[in-house]
Amino acid sequence: MRYGFHTGYWAAGPPAGAAEAVLAADRFGFDSVWTAESYGSDALTPLAWWGAATSRVRLGTGIMQMSARTPTATAMAALTMDHLSGGRFVLGIGASGPQVVEGWYGQPYPKPLARTREYLDIVRQVLRREGPVTYAGTHYRLPVDGGTGQGKALRSTVHPLRADLPIHLAAQGPRNTALAAEVADGWLPAFVSPKLDATYREHLADGFAARSPELTPSESFEVCASVPVALGRDLESAADHIRPHLALYIGGMGSATTNFHRDAIERLGYTQECAEVQRRYAAGDKAGAAAAIPLELVLDVALVGPPAAIREQLAAWESSVVTTLILQTDPRLLPALAEVLGLTGD
Repeated sequence: MRYGFHTGYWAAGPPAGAAEAVLAADRFGFDSVWTAESYGSDALTPLAWWGAATSRVRLGTGIMQMSARTPTATAMAALTMDHLSGGRFVLGIGASGPQVVEGWYGQPYPKPLARTREYLDIVRQVLRREGPVTYAGTHYRLPVDGGTGQGKALRSTVHPLRADLPIHLAAQGPRNTALAAEVADGWLPAFVSPKLDATYREHLADGFAARSPELTPSESFEVCASVPVALGRDLESAADHIRPHLALYIGGMGSATTNFHRDAIERLGYTQECAEVQRRYAAGDKAGAAAAIPLELVLDVALVGPPAAIREQLAAWESSVVTTLILQTDPRLLPALAEVLGLTGD
């Protein structure tokens, strides 16, 4: 099992201790550091700023939202970051949801699977640099139809450091998970649990069956799962640090009809609990929504408790399809967690 560190979403400003935690992750021997974006800070700027002081840890976006950039702009950022980091960049992308895409980016949200497939095709064209980039898809067309008529198919002026730079796809539903296994180099899931490991393996197998031989072999496919972590004197007190996070994603993300995070948790068997959390959250009772999160749910998707309990909980993850646990925690706690995990660096 490898370990990563997720710097988290920004609130009013940068998370306290994030810059120091990125350096600590590099020093302690973490595999990777990841940044996020929603509708505030972007994923690339802090990753480049904080990552510039590192030398070993991989630098990943978890995730860059597809609607925030055209496919070629994303590819430009990826090849730039890969050069600057000496081949340590991991491009994590995802479709996000209609609330953000339509409300923040002012774009429609049609057929996310088909759109993702086209998006990755164009990104890979740029990275392979085998010729001018052209595309005649349903969602993306290069050069664009119409316009002035002066559009020209172009090839990147920069030679990518790695034509096979790893692309990881964020996905939660069964079809999206299979798509990740078919077209990407890794899967970035959220709210997964070892208890559904057999199901995840089936979805991935469906995608591997359709995977192109031009891509990296399925044996090297990565599953980098974001997992909330909280240290505490006992399970319940530690779980209290995670409950507001889960309540937000169940009751406050997406819309009343479309919430991919809630869907993922319902697949774990918590349909009634999710309904109660959403009811309380919609009524403005955020504390009550958090209190409605059962300990069993927290233990399914997070690591909580004193050090001995967390080490015991890790056993289920180590035998799962997950190859990297991306720890979501207060950045200031990362050195203590590194000790719990036995990461001492050099």
